[in-house]
Amino acid sequence: MNNITEIVNDFGESIIRVDGDIPVNLPAKDGDRFLFISHDQSFLTHGLHKYPAKFFPELPRWLIKRYSQENDWVLDPFAGSGTTNVEALLSKRNSVGIDVDPFSRFISKVKVTPLVEKELKLAQKVLLDAVTCYRPSLVVESALPDFPYRDNWFNKEILVELTYLRKQIRLLETGDSIKDFFKVCLSSIIRSVSNADDNCTRTVIRKKLNKLVRPYDALDRFAKTVLVKVPKMIVFSQNYPQGITTDFPEDMDARNIKYEANHFDLALTSPPYVNAVDYPRTHQLEMYWLGFAQDSLTALKKRNVGTESVSASHYKFRHEIGVPEADRVMANIFESDPRRAFIAFKYLDDMRKNLSEVYKVLREGGRYVIVVGNNRIRGHLFENWKYLMPIAEDIGFNIETYFGSEIINHFVTMPRKERIHTDWILVLKK
Repeated sequence: MNNITEIVNDFGESIIRVDGDIPVNLPAKDGDRFLFISHDQSFLTHGLHKYPAKFFPELPRWLIKRYSQENDWVLDPFAGSGTTNVEALLSKRNSVGIDVDPFSRFISKVKVTPLVEKELKLAQKVLLDAVTCYRPSLVVESALPDFPYRDNWFNKEILVELTYLRKQIRLLETGDSIKDFFKVCLSSIIRSVSNADDNCTRTVIRKKLNKLVRPYDALDRFAKTVLVKVPKMIVFSQNYPQGITTDFPEDMDARNIKYEANHFDLALTSPPYVNAVDYPRTHQLEMYWLGFAQDSLTALKKRNVGTESVSASHYKFRHEIGVPEADRVMANIFESDPRRAFIAFKYLDDMRKNLSEVYKVLREGGRYVIVVGNNRIRGHLFENWKYLMPIAEDIGFNIETYFGSEIINHFVTMPRKERIHTDWILVLKK
């Protein structure tokens, strides 16, 4: 295994570094720490759209091959951008991705849908020709979309260009799958041509950045994106295994999984952190342009595990989850911030519901692998992984092993004290 070396970090801790693909039989003992260096962040369809805190592909690839067989069924109850599902597909496993966010399901579906090369290239040519033929006068004012603070987020020239591109995609004489692919290409450039900070999970305008967006930037970026991503989709489609199913049901939730008992051989996920990423707010501009949102995002926010959208009536008194260490930390948080204490409690309570649902739909001997990190809440270290293990055991899981994965590069930008340095990988066995 010449891609494996042992290193020592700044704190004198021994860490096993793995570059690229992770060997299926890599030994992993309780408490081991790994530094996985990813080479495949943009492999095939993985790089189709930026998404915060997503899996690097080598990790689910390794875990899928380690804990399942070809033609098995794999579940990701917090699908995000579908990284687990892409890797399950490429490893010839059937999979289901559950996410409450329609934008997430849309991106994920596009990433696992093969396209006919000839039709894709023809549509690409039509769109690139349309880019060269663009004139602002081709777009009427009434065609511009209407959404909150639109003219703050986008310069007028960019609004017109994006409206033009969206219309050209809609006019393509091809099937919905190819149109959806180009919609995702369009969505992938929206943040970069907006006035919002490109590298913050919250969609905000920071005047001190002096971000410069020029006329024709949307057209140029879209053309470049298409030229990069169409070839990757073609290679993905050529590698698509026949007879494998990937589904993203619209009527399910990580806390309400409507599959029969013992359906899945493996569940694998990276759930949200407590109040770490507000996904609807992160993607609000993209959701407005793709038609997944028109006004307030509050209703969708409230459905997310780890949400900060909670009612004042819920945090008038202190809640306990029944895990002494977690309850102690939440009591300390409650002293200074009852609202954040309740957010932490609700997260653990939602995760208990998820663990119970996954236990139900897993076959006997199947595993639920959870990749979760820690964060700080009002200065208190909140060790999610430590609290989830006794909850899982209470439901009936056995803790097979747990080990750390050092984080070196995230789209997530947080204040230094809030930054998450290590993900912990929990292997739970039914």
